Amino acid sequence: MLSLSFAFQKKQFPRRLALRLPGVAFSSKAPQPRYLIQITRTRLRDKPVHSVCYHVAQSLASHDTKRWATSTTPHSRASDPAEEEALLCLEQGTQKLEEGDVEGAKKLYQRSVDIKRNASSLFNLGVTHYHLKEFDEAIHSWKSAIELQPSSADAHTNLASAYLIHSQSRPDLALQHLQIAAKLAPEDPEVAFNLASVLEAFGRLPEALEYYMRSKRYGVDRAAVHIKDISAKIEKQPEGTNGTTTKPSTT
Repeated sequence: MLSLSFAFQKKQFPRRLALRLPGVAFSSKAPQPRYLIQITRTRLRDKPVHSVCYHVAQSLASHDTKRWATSTTPHSRASDPAEEEALLCLEQGTQKLEEGDVEGAKKLYQRSVDIKRNASSLFNLGVTHYHLKEFDEAIHSWKSAIELQPSSADAHTNLASAYLIHSQSRPDLALQHLQIAAKLAPEDPEVAFNLASVLEAFGRLPEALEYYMRSKRYGVDRAAVHIKDISAKIEKQPEGTNGTTTKPSTT
C-alpha cells in the first residue's frame, strides 16, 4: 500500500474559508472549515505531523483568500414565525462564534436546525462540531446540508477535510467530494489546489498536474512549485505508464 506522506511533506496547501473566527487561534490540529458567517480568517499553528491522512487534511488550511457569505442567503429569508426564530438562532450562533464561544454557537445552531431545518444552520453546526473534534457529527451535519443545498462547493470541501482528519480516514471519499466541489466551482483556485494535492497522493499525477495548473491560472502562485515537481515526476516515469500508482492506504 502506498503511503500518502510522500506527496505532502513540507508542503502547505490553500484552504478557503468563507468566514473565520476573529482573533481566535484554535490549537486543534484539524484544518479550519469554511463558514457561512462573516468573521475574520485565522490560521492553524504549524505542528509536527504523525498521521499521514491528518497531514493531508492539515495541508488544506493555509491559504489567505477570503470569501464572505452573509445572513441574507436563500436560506435566511424568513417567511413564517418558525423561519424567523430559526434565523434568529442562526444569527445568535454567529455572534457566539465571533466571541469565540464554539460550544454556545453549537447549541444555537442546533436549536435553529430543530426549529426549522435549513442548510445554513446545518453547515455552521458542522463547523462547530469540527472544531470540537466531533468529526462524526460534523460529517453528518455537512451531508445533511448538502442534501438541502447540493450546489454548495464549500460543504463538499469541508466534508472532504472531515473524511481526511477522521480517525477512520476515508481519502477515497475526500477525493470524491473534492471532485464534486471542483465541478461546482471550476474557477475556484483553492478547490483546484486541494483536489490536486489529494490526486497527487493517490499517484494520479497527470490529473494532479491539470488541477495544479488550474489553481495557478486562477491565482494560487505557489502552485508553480508543485507544477514543476509533478512535471519532473511524470518525465521520470517509464514509457507506457499513465502516471498513476497504487491506491493509497486509508489508515
